Amino acid sequence: MSWNSIVGHEHQVRVLKTALATDRLAHAYLFAGPEGSGKESVAFEIARILNCRNTANAADGACGECESCRQADQFMHPNIEYLFPVEAILLESSDPSKKENKKLTEARERYEALIEEKKRNPFFTPAMERSMGILTEQVVMLQQKASLAPRDGGKKVFIISQAERLHPSAANKLLKLLEEPPAHVLFILVTSRPESVLPTIRSRCQAITFTRPKPSEIEAWIGRRAPELDEMEKGFIVSFSRGSLGNAFEMMEARTGDGAAPAMIGIRNKAIDYLRNILTPVRFHEAIATCEELSKNLSRPEQVIFLESLLLFFQDVKRRSIDPLFPDLNNPDISISTDRFVKAFPGRDLHRASTVIEESIRSIERNANPLLVMAGATVELKEILSGK
Repeated sequence: MSWNSIVGHEHQVRVLKTALATDRLAHAYLFAGPEGSGKESVAFEIARILNCRNTANAADGACGECESCRQADQFMHPNIEYLFPVEAILLESSDPSKKENKKLTEARERYEALIEEKKRNPFFTPAMERSMGILTEQVVMLQQKASLAPRDGGKKVFIISQAERLHPSAANKLLKLLEEPPAHVLFILVTSRPESVLPTIRSRCQAITFTRPKPSEIEAWIGRRAPELDEMEKGFIVSFSRGSLGNAFEMMEARTGDGAAPAMIGIRNKAIDYLRNILTPVRFHEAIATCEELSKNLSRPEQVIFLESLLLFFQDVKRRSIDPLFPDLNNPDISISTDRFVKAFPGRDLHRASTVIEESIRSIERNANPLLVMAGATVELKEILSGK
């Protein structure tokens, strides 16, 4: 990783580079912005720079090659702590003389799987489904580690993902740490919902707001990372990602390499079929069956792509209903289906339908049960698209 790997955020990076170069970093930052915008990648780059053994100039970023950078990439650096919501069982003290509890072993496996996914996809936001948030015990361990000097002359960096999910008692303990921060520790709290972070914590952090990268920035990044993609595939990824680097990353990984349609197009087509089933009374049960299939067979990122496909289709419908010759559709290859929808279902409340889908996306991203979310959305969409 280096500053060159950051997609967009030129102003934010410039501010942080200046603070690093002049040794004027705040003791705590609050990185706020939409999911998938890449704000955690910036946090990790700062952590690498502060501990890199070869970085002579902060403007260049971390070298990515020294032992310190390699440890950071593997989430094994002694000076870099990464907190996210975990299950309470992982924090319970166990008797080493007793055989390990099966539930604890399974929880550790789930935790390690999330870390592996974060290594694979730097824009992934990990959270254990059975977690009640970032717990008090996690912050207590953080306090203990903060009291220790950093190794090898670096700086301890504590990155707290999903800071809005700090348990109230954990937030109060963190507040005490932020009020009297050790000089060798930097705190970076990351959140997509800054309004849900304790106001007293927000007041003790320097806030930096991130926005979604521009489509041109995502397209340039895709071109660098996957130069073999043709313009159509890049265009689909840019449109379907809706500004989320996490989504764009998953789409690049999911694409087929044999010249066939990218996997995301298959998901898009399934979404359109699902919509047809909702709109056909005798086939509504097939739409419900699709919900069950999606919950079992698709990953959460793929489920989000499915729902976002509907949003993009509705956007095309709205554009064509205003201008029948509108050229720049998200889905130019299915423009006939778009025009048929415009003619067959005029005046439908697409804003309301889109709101239902947006809420479903947020629920799935926050680890809600996908079957319940999808089934509930299906019933609401049927009512809305029927003109009720």
